[in-house]
Amino acid sequence: MTAPRPGPPPGPRPGPPPPRGADQGGYDDGHPAVDAAVQAIANAADLSPADQIAQYEAAYQTLRETLATIDQS
Repeated sequence: MTAPRPGPPPGPRPGPPPPRGADQGGYDDGHPAVDAAVQAIANAADLSPADQIAQYEAAYQTLRETLATIDQS
């Protein structure tokens, strides 16, 4: 007999934390490029799937470039 595999605890799964700066209707982590990328991802929810892909790719590229600049410092 095999042992049961561990999994998530029973019950509803928690959602993502609320965005910082939500009281102003936006995101604020202290880095404008990251804030813009996160906002673009949130805005993509209202777009058609084809348009969502373009938004996600642009946000991914922005985040990648931002992380690269952090790594260089």
